[in-house]
Amino acid sequence: MIINSLIKQGSKILKKQNIDSHQIDAELLLSKAIRKDRVFLLTNDEYKVSQKETSDYLNFILRRKQHEPLSYIIKRREFWSLDFNVNHNVLIPRPETETIVEQVIRRFKGKGGLAILDIGTGSGCILLSILKELKNSYGTGIDKSFKALAIAKKNSRKLNLLQRAKFIYCDVDNFNFGNYDVVVSNPPYICSRRIGCLGKDIKGFEPRMALDGGSSGLETITKVVIKARKLLKTRGHLFMEIGDGQSRMASSVMIKNGLRLVKKFFDYNKTIRCIMGTKII
Repeated sequence: MIINSLIKQGSKILKKQNIDSHQIDAELLLSKAIRKDRVFLLTNDEYKVSQKETSDYLNFILRRKQHEPLSYIIKRREFWSLDFNVNHNVLIPRPETETIVEQVIRRFKGKGGLAILDIGTGSGCILLSILKELKNSYGTGIDKSFKALAIAKKNSRKLNLLQRAKFIYCDVDNFNFGNYDVVVSNPPYICSRRIGCLGKDIKGFEPRMALDGGSSGLETITKVVIKARKLLKTRGHLFMEIGDGQSRMASSVMIKNGLRLVKKFFDYNKTIRCIMGTKII
């Protein structure tokens, strides 16, 4: 079959499953199957696809039809204009999480080298994106998933950051090393009872431990704040992602645990997505 026909076929199948991005998903899945970029597809719609490539493509479409996230099928996701490897062991990087990266870079661009800690690093997207911009800084990412750290290390190598980023297998409770200028974190913050209300793409495929914030949604947030208070240098900053509607409660956690709440930052949806606290003494 030719490219044009396959895209139409795949798009139609996905549209029937109420997948809004059916057209672009079909294009990207075919791009992976034939190992050509999307521009090639759009400029060579009469190109004949081999039987093996067609079979691979239809298998990808079947997976997407079952609501498996596109990023897991193509094994990559763009974040901060960088290309990250992802798989089922890490949370898929989201545009709203770029809020943390943006605010750290805005505050520290052009300043001396920083020591940065990323708690619950996952794919490493936050830490590595920051290090790519802040050329003289160094970072440590911790995670309690060996498999997630394997992806983070792979991304570090891919982005030529092996000399400035290290990744350690450890959970937030047991990490007690170093003294940092900046701590960043995108902790799990969804209430346990709400996990079942998430979209099929999320609840059926993304790692639950990267989503589930306990009964209040604040369990890991509280742990991150307590750990940041201990490991930050005086006047060091914690930048933390929070969920929609959690601003007041998360701010209270910061203040109660000795951080001065400095700022709240909105994402592209005008939702408070990131809060920054400062260690004063």
